[in-house]
Amino acid sequence: MADHVLAIDQGTTSTRAIVFDAAGAIVSNAQREHEQIFPHAGFVEHDPVEIWTNTEWVIAAALARAGATASDVAAVGVTNQRETAIVWDRRSGRPVHNALVWQDTRTQPAIDALARDGGIDRFAETTGLPLATYFSASKVAWILDSVPGARAAAEAGDLLFGTTDTWVVWNLTGGARGGIHVTDVTNASRTLLMDLRTLEWSDELLEVWGIPRAMMPEIRSSSEVVGEAQLPDALHGVPIAGILGDQQAATFGQAAFDPGESKNTYGTGNFLLVNTGTEIVRSASGLITTVAYRCAGESARYALEGSIAVTGSLVQWLRDNLGIIQRSEDIETLAASVADNGGAYFVPAFSGLFAPYWRPDARGALVGMTRYVNKAHIARAALESTGLQTRDVIEAVVADTGRALHELRVDGGMTRDALAMQFQADILGVPVVRPKVVETTALGAAYAAGLATGVWRDRDELRTHWREDVRFEPQMPAEERERRYRLWKKAVSKALDWVDDDVLAGPVGS
Repeated sequence: MADHVLAIDQGTTSTRAIVFDAAGAIVSNAQREHEQIFPHAGFVEHDPVEIWTNTEWVIAAALARAGATASDVAAVGVTNQRETAIVWDRRSGRPVHNALVWQDTRTQPAIDALARDGGIDRFAETTGLPLATYFSASKVAWILDSVPGARAAAEAGDLLFGTTDTWVVWNLTGGARGGIHVTDVTNASRTLLMDLRTLEWSDELLEVWGIPRAMMPEIRSSSEVVGEAQLPDALHGVPIAGILGDQQAATFGQAAFDPGESKNTYGTGNFLLVNTGTEIVRSASGLITTVAYRCAGESARYALEGSIAVTGSLVQWLRDNLGIIQRSEDIETLAASVADNGGAYFVPAFSGLFAPYWRPDARGALVGMTRYVNKAHIARAALESTGLQTRDVIEAVVADTGRALHELRVDGGMTRDALAMQFQADILGVPVVRPKVVETTALGAAYAAGLATGVWRDRDELRTHWREDVRFEPQMPAEERERRYRLWKKAVSKALDWVDDDVLAGPVGS
């Protein structure tokens, strides 16, 4: 009997395939980065064809390294960077434009225009989301309005829209030769187009954005069989049985299935999710309401989320744009070469500030600079900014839920950095707990797929797989903790109100 599950993790900077066994342990993996395309300040794009090519490569490589074939794989789970919008021609399978990435801010003028009537919470009652460039709707509208012939093709029924899960699954199931056009409730809840209560596309919102309903994928549960893989040949016939947005997948992988359970993922950005069960909880503190997951035949589970745009990508920026480190993992060594940040604070508002501020007018700021500060202090300030932004979000969670945090479960690549995790515990004043398997995003997708195909019996069985690896206990004195956080809030204030209206969108048609 096939008892392996393959997870495809299509992320912001790379695509990975990981083979898991029936105990939830990693058997093999493969990863390949894709290009980050920056045509103009505030514009962030990916090449969807490169993403699909990389997906085929990592699948073949992971299976080969595991010594596995399609007959050994019970199911495929897909997880993905959320909100990133792709529009393609259903006949040729070719994208009409590069993907607009979740970090892209070119649609801010359209957001501002809609917010003039009802503010940024104009559609929050329906969608759980503020009006922001972060979400997919304005990106799809921009492509239809900016690419010659796109709107006419969409209205003729020739174009499809999807976040990257939809693009990957459509290609896996045959692409232009019969590919299945689906997404799941978690990804749909990130578009500004789905009604949280009905879990269906809102005709009212589709009309607001001018998006033909024929472009939209069918919304399915996060854990159910949606079809069989046709490509690549190494996966032919294997059921595709799990789809979740990356942060919801990480929550699932951390076994945070029930109300009050939470996790914080450290990736390109940081995303804290707190499960609220079947109840839709509205935030008064700058968090968003989203779908946590839905298993076939069950009611959806919801969550409050604190979304932080730039954390791990700041390390990548220090590597690629400034060249102060050669490899991302070098930042810990450099930062540890000094005792503290030297008085420097780094607010990485490259795409504005997300939760809990929702300030698109903010931009990155490095403050507190003196001649004493060197590149090691800047590296340390960069790492510390992740912990400080996380505290901002957790303060909002406590305000919304009325419950203090007793520990923080963490996952994602950045959690391997012990210096960053120790600072996280210090600035929060609570233990930070890292599991043995930190690749919980891929693990959650595997769990969802395996549940739907009988690899695992139920969610209680999945809980037994979770194992603690390291617990970071807070060591910083409370007075120093609060002093650092006070200076951080001061630094944030310097990053606000930076962008003027005439530079928000960049050149028309870029």
